[in-house]
Amino acid sequence: MNRDNVVRIFWAAALLVSGGLVWAQTTTTAEQDKIVRINQIQVIGSHNSYHAGFAPSERKYMEAKSPKGLRSLDYHHAPLADQLSGGVRQIEIDIFADSKGGRFAHPAIVRQVAAAGLPADPDFDPQHEMDKPGFKVMHMQDLDERSTCHTFVACLTAVRTWSKQHPRHLPIFILVETKEGPMRELPNAVETEPFTSAVFDAMDAEIRSVFRADEMITPDEVRGSAATLNEAVRAGGWPTLEKARGRVIFLMDQQHVGPVYREGHPSLRGRVLFTNAEPGAADAAFIEQNDGSREAIGALVKQGYLVRTRTDEGTEQARTNDTTRRDLALSSGAQLISTDYPSSEPSPWTSYFVGLPGGVVARCNPVNKPVGCDDRLLEPSH
Repeated sequence: MNRDNVVRIFWAAALLVSGGLVWAQTTTTAEQDKIVRINQIQVIGSHNSYHAGFAPSERKYMEAKSPKGLRSLDYHHAPLADQLSGGVRQIEIDIFADSKGGRFAHPAIVRQVAAAGLPADPDFDPQHEMDKPGFKVMHMQDLDERSTCHTFVACLTAVRTWSKQHPRHLPIFILVETKEGPMRELPNAVETEPFTSAVFDAMDAEIRSVFRADEMITPDEVRGSAATLNEAVRAGGWPTLEKARGRVIFLMDQQHVGPVYREGHPSLRGRVLFTNAEPGAADAAFIEQNDGSREAIGALVKQGYLVRTRTDEGTEQARTNDTTRRDLALSSGAQLISTDYPSSEPSPWTSYFVGLPGGVVARCNPVNKPVGCDDRLLEPSH
């Protein structure tokens, strides 16, 4: 039986701070969805969600050549669909432009493993996806290329397939990091293609080739009739869960490429991604605060912004079971809590993992939730 027809929580009538609306005395998931907006919840995300880690001989090579580098990269994730089934609702995908195809098809580490006399690892690209034109997904070219989905389209298709199988899911937040420029760790690595306005057009086109317009929450939808995106979100313009279930929303990781993405698209008109913007800017709706204080994050959340923060980095917290940053992030009100160790993929060294209290997929945001919001009604099908 549908939980909407079973779970009923009785509340005294409550005056909602946002909009002055009065919540009914009884509610269901469907009724709550009409009130709660997507910036009024909190979910767990995975960092570098595609990351498959090193193969055995690559690991031995890294242990010999760069033990410190291996230590920081020594994590991996299950395929995207498995993460979503495990409760993750924000993923991160790193993309490299590869307009002609083949640019990243032959990683240097494969040659280095052979030169070191180590056994050959399994082919990292048995279907030769890296030979074809289109955006590629990996962490570091020539060094850390193994991914559970090698192309942007393949990653997005995996998400869409899962979404269609679970049509009542909370919105899935997809953070996109565009990779370009020289790599400090490997100065002789293959040169990347720069992300120009035209390359961003191609990126948006790849996204639209997978997701229909009505399957995405876009800047145009959120802006509505407001003059700017910033004006809209500060006035409570994020969609309600009623309008957001079963959909995805794309976010940009790096701030410095925002101006290029905005070229010819004031306030992100016609674009797919929400930029990582400066508070108060015309395109400001999403802001990263990976190392932000509880006070700074909370202030942004109260202004209406969507915020992403991190709980761990470089495997260090997971190795020492240091929960300081995790606890701060969870209490900060940041809607997107990113980790290498969601509850379905805990640390192999300690008891460290990142999850929400009670093991729920999502909870009502501790900073800006509407009065009476009930965690149990957010993702009742999980």
